[in-house]
Amino acid sequence: MSIIIKSQKEIEILREGGKRLAHVLDVVEAAVRPGVSTKELDAIAHSTVLEMGDTPAFLNYQPYGADFPYPGTICLSVNDEIVHGLPKHERILQEGDIIGLDMGIIHGGLITDSARTVGVGQVSEKAQKLMDTTKKALEIGISAIRLGGHIGDIGFAIEKFAKPFKYGIVRELGGHGVGKQVHEDPYIPNYGTKKGVGAKIKPGMVIAIEPMLNEGKRGIVLDKDGYTYRTADRSLSAHFEHTVAITKDGAEVLTK
Repeated sequence: MSIIIKSQKEIEILREGGKRLAHVLDVVEAAVRPGVSTKELDAIAHSTVLEMGDTPAFLNYQPYGADFPYPGTICLSVNDEIVHGLPKHERILQEGDIIGLDMGIIHGGLITDSARTVGVGQVSEKAQKLMDTTKKALEIGISAIRLGGHIGDIGFAIEKFAKPFKYGIVRELGGHGVGKQVHEDPYIPNYGTKKGVGAKIKPGMVIAIEPMLNEGKRGIVLDKDGYTYRTADRSLSAHFEHTVAITKDGAEVLTK
């Protein structure tokens, strides 16, 4: 698959979609509290998207290698779950948990994708530090985008920032192109030993950047549910993501 360049009109549609997606995530985040189930949060995400006249991008989407389509509107990943956690009635949030909220919407036929990790009630200092560092890693990755630069510059900047914290940087999962499909080229690793590798960054590219940091080692395992990735050592994990459009003026975050 080659990189799909978006027109100015398509970026305008994605800009509006990004604002709407940020609103949905705000609504879901406001509902995060001890005692709520991840299934309830999924229902809130679903109804909010439909109220705006949009479509959930993940619901019934079947990624490569999956045995069945994704059954929820939003991926909800708790504590040692890195990404793609399935909404469940029996998964009740507890005080001190952290939860990743990751979703996409289709607005005007085009897809935006965003994620954030939030605390449930009062969280530990170490959990807060992990979330703050992962959020900063996303900002660092976005700030590395330069017209004429390379996709590998993003992962290089993320790893350079995150490495001193001794967190495990997830390597098997990363960012991607987005817009016409949930996952497009290019694949965007969250690590890199040098700049100047990967596809050249050009106007019209729309990419989702999404660092995932583990409190322990970087190893991951796929849960028996076929979707949820967990840390192999069961340490906490955090995940932040924005959809970013590359324009002639540089990088524009669409999902703020």
